[in-house]
Amino acid sequence: MNRAQIEKISKALADETRLRIFEAISRSGQMNCGEIVSMRGVTPATVSHHLKILSEARLISCRREGQFVYSEALPETVEEFTRALGQIAKRKKTRSR
Repeated sequence: MNRAQIEKISKALADETRLRIFEAISRSGQMNCGEIVSMRGVTPATVSHHLKILSEARLISCRREGQFVYSEALPETVEEFTRALGQIAKRKKTRSR
């Protein structure tokens, strides 16, 4: 995973509402937009905006079935992100003498 993707995922999950949406989708396996809107304090426009950002970060995939759009978490992206952060944390800084 490259640095740009790490930053995109970090920014996507840094927003409290997006994190709540991502957690809800992850817990349920999949959710349609109506189910996400029914969460407290989330309007349809807000849901659309946040789903777009989560999708662009490859944290979720969205698919249309008739009039409904279903979102599903992509655990492989989270696993790759976790590995990438682990590699960053393990890097040792070299010091000039």
